[in-house]
Amino acid sequence: MKEEITFTAFFDTPLGRMQAAARGNAVTGLWFIGQKYFPADAGSWLPGKDNPVFISLGNWLKDYFAAKKPEISFPVSPMGTDFQQAVWKLLMKIPYGKTTTYGAITAKLQAEGKKASAQAVGGAVGHNQVSILIPCHRVMGADGRLTGYAGGLDKKKALLELESQKQR
Repeated sequence: MKEEITFTAFFDTPLGRMQAAARGNAVTGLWFIGQKYFPADAGSWLPGKDNPVFISLGNWLKDYFAAKKPEISFPVSPMGTDFQQAVWKLLMKIPYGKTTTYGAITAKLQAEGKKASAQAVGGAVGHNQVSILIPCHRVMGADGRLTGYAGGLDKKKALLELESQKQR
């Protein structure tokens, strides 16, 4: 079976430089440079800044950081286990400017008949490969405090503050 080529592009944001990955026409990753769980094989990816999905992603990031609440109009397809995929699917349903807790996500998974614990959900949230697009920054601790964010708590706080701004 032929392995699909991974392309990469870099984006400068108000919170620092980000690196994206894509396979085919789908974004498969978006990380802050140096964040926890940064992919070890990123050095082998091919430059692809002219890839149409990266152009769309770049426009989305500009609108996002301008607090314009953009809609994702391109495929997002991170690779992960079935459990991670289920958690990431729930993260995508958290509305812009809103937050939820690890416990609430756990309860939703359990209601769907999946075995889940808050710790397992935390692991899946922490290993989200597509920062911001899959909004793991919107997940809080049970008491509403900021907890774990692979990009750093300073970035999580800034993203939540950005999303709480009045829409332009």
